Amino acid sequence: MYGLRQNDYKKEAVNWNAIKREKTQLFWNQNIRQFWVDEEIPVADDKLTYKTLTDDQKDTYTKILAGLTLLDTEQGTLGTPQLAMAIEDLPTKSVLAFSGMMEHMHAKSYSTIFSSLCTTAEIDQLFAWVKDEPLMQKKLAICSGDYYCKIKDEKSLYMACAASVFLESFIFYSGFFYPLYLAGQGKLVSSGEIINLIVRDEVIHGMFVGTIAQEIFATKFDEEQQDKLEKEVKALLLQLYQIELEYTKSLYTKLGLVDDVVTYIQYHADYALKNLGFAPMFGVQASQVNAIVMSGLDTKTKNHDFFSTKGNGYIKQSNVEKLSDEDFDV
Repeated sequence: MYGLRQNDYKKEAVNWNAIKREKTQLFWNQNIRQFWVDEEIPVADDKLTYKTLTDDQKDTYTKILAGLTLLDTEQGTLGTPQLAMAIEDLPTKSVLAFSGMMEHMHAKSYSTIFSSLCTTAEIDQLFAWVKDEPLMQKKLAICSGDYYCKIKDEKSLYMACAASVFLESFIFYSGFFYPLYLAGQGKLVSSGEIINLIVRDEVIHGMFVGTIAQEIFATKFDEEQQDKLEKEVKALLLQLYQIELEYTKSLYTKLGLVDDVVTYIQYHADYALKNLGFAPMFGVQASQVNAIVMSGLDTKTKNHDFFSTKGNGYIKQSNVEKLSDEDFDV
């Protein structure tokens, strides 16, 4: 059954003691372990550094954050909920719902950064810009209009999952590059910490939906259908990649970073294909990615293996209790 359930359909309660998909509990647990709140990152510390940036640097930085806000808004409002409605397994729905909630946390965190660095007038201009930015709107028209909103059978569900993986594991990354690039140089470090936390979330979101897609691919289609789907998936990736190239040039040319960003997004395009179970298309290795960006993902207080608890020195205090002798019984 795809979409909303009928009123006469007997409703079921989610039973976490009878999980059918073995990786669902793993991804639920990981989502919980790395939960974070934007207000607990001191982005106001970046104000002085932001003032030292050139006008071109400020323009690129704020526009890419506005673009990321739009992508997160669409993914949290439409993309993830559409997948959750189309999938029968209730624990899987729960994990997707949590992922969708975190997309809204990501979108809100960019506003937290804006409120610290920009004036109200500048913020209004950014949101007006992203609403009319043709390449951003084109990305969403493809993912949402062509895939998320057209789930009606197993094939369309699979392709919607593929589009979601491309958004989570690939499309975001042209925007992630510059905050990581600056953070790797010790600039706007607190805002970069938020990006680190968002990146880690997007990694498990893309991986989880990728497991769903791979399961559908392996169990619902014969070899001939699989060959056709693989070609369709790669054609979609190339379509989105061409848009990313244009978007990258529009924002990074004035900073002389186009080539570095293109290498970075090629690396993540291959990673998205890996999440779907396919071979890489570009063959870019991590060693070829800008070393400063990789440094931005590897600060001294951060254990960035994507499966740790909190990242980049972020610790949320809760349920504080006194230690007892039993706490040391291992």
